[in-house]
Amino acid sequence: MSENKLNLEKRTLTGKKLAGLRKDGLIPSVIYGGEGEPKLAQSTYNDTEKVLRSAGYHSTIDLAVDGKTQMAIVKNIDIDPVTRRIINIEFQAVSADKAIEATTPIKLIGYEASEATKLHYTLSQIMEEIEVKAKPSDLPKELEVDASKLATTEDKITVADIVLPKGVELADKEMKPDQVIATVYDPAIEAAQREAEEKAAAEAAAAETGAAEGEAAEGAAEGEAKAEEKPEEKAE
Repeated sequence: MSENKLNLEKRTLTGKKLAGLRKDGLIPSVIYGGEGEPKLAQSTYNDTEKVLRSAGYHSTIDLAVDGKTQMAIVKNIDIDPVTRRIINIEFQAVSADKAIEATTPIKLIGYEASEATKLHYTLSQIMEEIEVKAKPSDLPKELEVDASKLATTEDKITVADIVLPKGVELADKEMKPDQVIATVYDPAIEAAQREAEEKAAAEAAAAETGAAEGEAAEGAAEGEAKAEEKPEEKAE
């Protein structure tokens, strides 16, 4: 059983009629997998948003439809680009005794106690989530990775630093252990480099402008010289 529970009702409306359903404070959804064809459903907006905020893409949800409960995970959520409200959800039915793949957030912990922090370095997280495989009951809400040992700008956190809980494995068997999750950089050095690059670019632009102005002035001088030529010299 999942700690996340959501009550759904069967849905008959489809297509353009879904706009009216959304105005009534309901979210249309589809449940894939399980027995038979995909099931069309709907649920109240506030209750659904609350459950999704808790479960995300990585925790199971017990969907109650017509008195029956189906364990599922979120497969996809469509968001209105203007209102930022949920407009559609796709659920994937799962079985409690079968391993599934899910996206799990990576949380870096302990950086505030590192030597890198004392040197005022900045932690840059490149990979924020990773695909794992496990039975629904074993799926972690997040994977914590220790960042307390980071000390220099040469240090980094890689996939090899992830300690997987029992019953959990990486979904991508070909993922390299040295794939970078996070790095450390010195913001002062980067600021100085940006300043030097901007200065060099400005000097190059000024040089190009000076060269162009010089060519223009030379061309103007040649034009004036020709204009001052004597008529007899032109006749010759």
